[in-house]
Amino acid sequence: MKPKVKICCISSVQEAETAARFGAAALGLVGEMPSGPGIISDALIREIVRTIPPPLASFLLTSRTSAQAIIGHHKLVYTNTIQLVDALQEGTYQQIREALPGIKLVQVVHVLGEQSIEEAMRLEQNVDAILLDSGNPGLKVKELGGTGRIHDWVISRRIRESIHKPVFLAGGLHAGNVREAIEVVQPFGVDLCSGVRSNGQLDPYKLEKFFEAVEKS
Repeated sequence: MKPKVKICCISSVQEAETAARFGAAALGLVGEMPSGPGIISDALIREIVRTIPPPLASFLLTSRTSAQAIIGHHKLVYTNTIQLVDALQEGTYQQIREALPGIKLVQVVHVLGEQSIEEAMRLEQNVDAILLDSGNPGLKVKELGGTGRIHDWVISRRIRESIHKPVFLAGGLHAGNVREAIEVVQPFGVDLCSGVRSNGQLDPYKLEKFFEAVEKS
């Protein structure tokens, strides 16, 4: 089965329409972050979400780390999926689920080494999917995604083999490397931001080449 494609850093209604036209199954909308590209206001996220047709998934990328703050963030934008780009530090996933029934939860695991395998195995029971990225939450200014760097895909494959929930692969993907990434990891979905952009804008040519590469994988 071909992996689903999630296009992240969507910044306008037009970009959402373009990504959907090329075949994206999910669109990522980046809320306030300590660093990284694609950040837009909650008001704009909500405006874009209103235009996204089913069955496309709309992902709110939130860096908030308490259950109540995450719930509050979602109630400003009404996406059908929440992507937690940092670790939950206060409250529980169950609190989020009870407050937001029917909303899918995707937890990001930043692949930093062997310890990331255990982290994914521990977290999968709480969420609907795991997304593997190349940030570093341990830095003074946290990197929580959008780095454009690849990580060790062999570890990502081991994570995918070790858990039962769907795995999205992110981190430095583009038309030139996505086929290899899919072959190595065999993820449920792939996720990218800068790999289909030129000068910060979605590039139809890069989108076309990326989807062609995914189809050939």
